[in-house]
Amino acid sequence: MVQWFVISLFLYFPEDKSEYIPAVISALVFLSAAILTMRLIIKVSKKEAKKAKEHEQAIMKHMEDNKENS
Repeated sequence: MVQWFVISLFLYFPEDKSEYIPAVISALVFLSAAILTMRLIIKVSKKEAKKAKEHEQAIMKHMEDNKENS
């Protein structure tokens, strides 16, 4: 009985469905911000991976050159 009372405190279903409009708008704003942030993170990550690969290849070439000169 107490559990039902506690759970019912957090549930609210309005009779006027227009009260859902601000919630939907804010949810869409946060969802779009999350998607844009994730795309930015992926883009930067790919750029960093490419730079790391180029750096690794430069190091490997430098090591091969040193090995040949020795």
